[in-house]
Amino acid sequence: MFAIPLGDDAELRPLEPWRAEEFLAHMDRGREFIGQFIALPDVNTDLDSTRAFLRAYADKAASDTGRIYGIWTDGTLVGGVLFRTMDVTFGTAEAGCWLEPSAVGKGLVTRAARVIIDWAVEERGIHRVEWLVASGNEASVNVARRLGMTKDGVLRESYPYRGKRHDMEVWSVLAPEWRAAKKTA
Repeated sequence: MFAIPLGDDAELRPLEPWRAEEFLAHMDRGREFIGQFIALPDVNTDLDSTRAFLRAYADKAASDTGRIYGIWTDGTLVGGVLFRTMDVTFGTAEAGCWLEPSAVGKGLVTRAARVIIDWAVEERGIHRVEWLVASGNEASVNVARRLGMTKDGVLRESYPYRGKRHDMEVWSVLAPEWRAAKKTA
């Protein structure tokens, strides 16, 4: 197994099915906060559903169609980043993230997303990385900005979630833009 340092005693590691109990405990700590804009806590409600969720991502990793990684600080799982979808043939991927409240405001998601986007662009040949975010999720919108993404548009009321339809913003970065930004950083 690997761990990539993110600074501040934080690291990025693969989230695998054998970590289901740890992942469920993490979801339980952040369930309400994480669930404000994404359904991750609604999908991971008990040990069986959590194992199935992580197993589905293990299958995606095996078929090269997605990945999921956890963010640990001081040995505790506090959030993560993922490629919800990845199509190497077409060169596209959709990245996403989540955090429990104890980890907010430390730049962990931005640093972790940089790691996985760089891997996707440089190692897997992904040309376009997308970031879909509810317009009201200002923290995630700000991550897209910090990653150098461009707002492509808004899918008005496209995401029905917890009894309300949410506008979804589509942000993206293209491989040439990603590489150019790395050179100037």
